[in-house]
Amino acid sequence: METAPWFEDFKVGDDFSQVPSITITEGYVALHQAIFGDRLRLPLDNNLSSLVTDKDETLVNPSVVCNLAIGQSTVPSQRVMGNLFYRGLVLQQPVFIGDTLTTKTKVVALKQNKIKQGRPASGMVALEMHVRNQHDDTVMLFWRCPMIPCQDPEADTGQADSFDLMPDKIAMSELERAVPDWKFERYRDSVGGSHFSDLEVDSKIQVEAQDTVTLAPELVRLTLNMAMTHTDATYGIYGKRLVYGGHTISMAAAQISRALPNMMTILGWYHCDHVAPVFEQDILRSDITIVDTHPLAEGGIVILHLESFATRGQEAPDPGENIKVLDWRLATLFA
Repeated sequence: METAPWFEDFKVGDDFSQVPSITITEGYVALHQAIFGDRLRLPLDNNLSSLVTDKDETLVNPSVVCNLAIGQSTVPSQRVMGNLFYRGLVLQQPVFIGDTLTTKTKVVALKQNKIKQGRPASGMVALEMHVRNQHDDTVMLFWRCPMIPCQDPEADTGQADSFDLMPDKIAMSELERAVPDWKFERYRDSVGGSHFSDLEVDSKIQVEAQDTVTLAPELVRLTLNMAMTHTDATYGIYGKRLVYGGHTISMAAAQISRALPNMMTILGWYHCDHVAPVFEQDILRSDITIVDTHPLAEGGIVILHLESFATRGQEAPDPGENIKVLDWRLATLFA
């Protein structure tokens, strides 16, 4: 029986790939949709999805794919104090209902946090995730960084690897390769409103409708996430369950789908940083900026910068208003 590793237990090259594969069913995506209410059109409309993708199966929301992959990668981070950031995520091909995904996770760098008096020792673990489907095709490759406590609160491991191998930039050519061979004209003809040519760089959108964080442990269980701090209030440093970071990101993605209702899909994450913790019953809002646009032969890639902010009551740790909790730069696809 394997035990949850402490920071001292890790070595560069450790492989954590023996996890259950997951077949994405209509029931699976329905449970995910019930938590977030994402309005991305193609995963919601089988007729539109088939018309645009030329596949009978319905497209799966990229938030489902990302949450599933992150959950599959949590065997090494069961003791996580918090996941700090994600880097270089590219959805290299779309996922459809009936696809089976498997995530292989390996340790690529280790860095102990600076030792401070009165603070138990801990360190950062750079993880590389490689997600494949049932045909052994690469679906997604990305990196994330959980912070893990040391078993010995006074440990000095000497781990000081560079984290430069985790890219915070994605070449436009890589995003172009990830653009699916879809029928953009059919999408424009079927969906009224603004499309790629209507979007303006430096436009700012403040999402007025806020969202209260609920059903956080349910998402953790749905995605096989093993991090104890998300389900056990007695574990961790806050005396309260910490909301899984993918929950915050998925709420932000749902807010994007309301602000930009004709977005086709998300192609990648340049960076996604959790700059403060989120707790159940926090109220989240997002500010979105169109950073850049890149035309394609059909439609184009739109780069967004999103910041999410939390308001929480006095019963929560660190109460207050407009607490910045997420900083996310992502690439999206428009017709």
